[in-house]
Amino acid sequence: MSLLYRALRPLLFSLDPETAHTVSMTGLNALHALGLARALAGSVPRLPVRALGLEFPNPLGLAAGMDKHGDYIDAIGDLGFGFIEVGGVTPRPQPGNPKPRVFRLREVEGVINRLGFNSLGLDHLVANLKARRSKVILGVNLGKNLDTPIERAADDYIACLRGVYAHADFATINVSSPNTRNLRSLQSADELDAVLAAVAAERERLTAEHGRRLPLAVKVAPDLDDAAIEAIADRVVARGMDALIAANTTTSREGVEHLLHGNETGGMSGAPLRAKSTEVIRKFARALNGKIVVIGGGGISSVRDAREKLDAGATLLQLYAALVYRGPGLPAEILRGLAAGR
Repeated sequence: MSLLYRALRPLLFSLDPETAHTVSMTGLNALHALGLARALAGSVPRLPVRALGLEFPNPLGLAAGMDKHGDYIDAIGDLGFGFIEVGGVTPRPQPGNPKPRVFRLREVEGVINRLGFNSLGLDHLVANLKARRSKVILGVNLGKNLDTPIERAADDYIACLRGVYAHADFATINVSSPNTRNLRSLQSADELDAVLAAVAAERERLTAEHGRRLPLAVKVAPDLDDAAIEAIADRVVARGMDALIAANTTTSREGVEHLLHGNETGGMSGAPLRAKSTEVIRKFARALNGKIVVIGGGGISSVRDAREKLDAGATLLQLYAALVYRGPGLPAEILRGLAAGR
């Protein structure tokens, strides 16, 4: 953790988490405008990875959620990530769940959120995608509106895919947010197959229209049994997906029930998710057997955590919650450790 962030963190933690997030991101944008944001990262080694038909400068990415609306792409691009994922975006604007809806678990460096796909909508995000200058590899996380019936979920994913197709490097079908009613039911084999079949067919049409094939990922929960993992692995391969992201936040509260805010509803991320997500990554890597890429996330806050996920079978990595506790220098710190073999 940099001395600057160590000094600022008590002030940020005196604010509610959503306000602190806005303050932090506005400050990062200001530093970017002044040409100073890159200094937060320091030296960033190249650790190239070829995956999804793309050349990643390094395997460490930013998970969706930090920049839901694409407002900070250029500034985040200064922090050394090999790729970033924005969103989740919904076709129409929606406010998400009532506040308060984000809670820090300080003792264990965890976060619980029940944001509920708060989104400024597809048009806002696409305008930001068109305006970005950063060349960082960019993914867009696609969601559904709360009032779209679950049996029509594919319509929302397709609408979002059409909007971002010309401006993204990959897109993610998010069927695992715990904060949108019934969304996780789409992880069942039949429901998932129907969604992916519809999205894959639309991707084929868009490929012909745009002259490029956009890689697609599917983001799943860590709260899956072995049978569900096998069934999901079978369906994502059969429907031609390019990657699987394991994993989203967990609804489990094992080990944090006694903490302040430990029993808030929503999805938990951060360090308490580390072991569970690593095990899910390992199981998916075994089930997929190299047929598509596994992107691993959940509780990465150190070089050791990153290497653990890679050893479990992930090709690419994502983090987010650890930035709250460790600051914007963390990505480059992890990459320097990976380059040094630590």
